[in-house]
Formats: sequence, structure tokens, C-alpha cells
Amino acid sequence: MKVVRVQDIIGTEREVNGPGWTSRRMLLKKDGMGFSMHETIIPAGAEMDLWYKHHLEAVYCVAGNGSILDKATGETHEITDGTLYALDSHDQHTLRGGTEDMRLICTFNPPVTGQEVHDADGAYLPDDGEA
Repeated sequence: MKVVRVQDIIGTEREVNGPGWTSRRMLLKKDGMGFSMHETIIPAGAEMDLWYKHHLEAVYCVAGNGSILDKATGETHEITDGTLYALDSHDQHTLRGGTEDMRLICTFNPPVTGQEVHDADGAYLPDDGEA
């Protein structure tokens, strides 16, 4: 059994900051669960173009607000507490923070190792087989 508390992650190697986000990586590939789980904070007003070409992601908003633009359809979906979105087709999207910071619970398949950074397309590189 694994028990992970977000307060124990803050300030460690499992807390990763990027432009427009902070990710607290609660479960990683090396934890052996077959997926990774993160708490991600998107500051109010942030905007990011993302495209997870090598990963599927599901995201559940537990606080704050924002929106997600589906670049394929042009549709914008509002995100508020209680909203889940799933990038089930490697969807290119723009994630925007709203008037409040968003607190998101994210899962990735395949799981991430914890130190990935977004490339020029907004994607993480494919899994190289390393834990």
C-alpha cells in the first residue's frame, strides 16, 4: 500500500514547476501502478498550448476555474470544480486559467517518470523504458 500526502511532496523533486503550472507528482512510473497521478496548479490567467502525442490524460478539476480549447473542433469548454476532461485522442488543446487558480488532479497513461518537460509542441517525449 502507498500513502502519499501532497504536503510531503512540496519542495521535493516530485514538485515540478513549468511556465504556467506547478505539478506535484504523487504517483510516477517507478511506483508501478501503470499510470501516474499528479496534482497540478494552473494560476489564474495562465495559457498553455499542449499536445500529449505520446500520452493519454484525464483531468479532474477540484477547485478554481478556467477553460480548454479543442484545437481540432474550435470548441471551448469551461472548467470548474467537478469537471473532468479526458484527452482520449491525443487532442491538441489550449488550457487557460480563469479568474481563480485551478487545482487539477491529472492521470497519465503511460505513466510519467516525474522530470518530463514540454517540448515545442507542448508534448512530453515518449517513454524510453526507464523508470
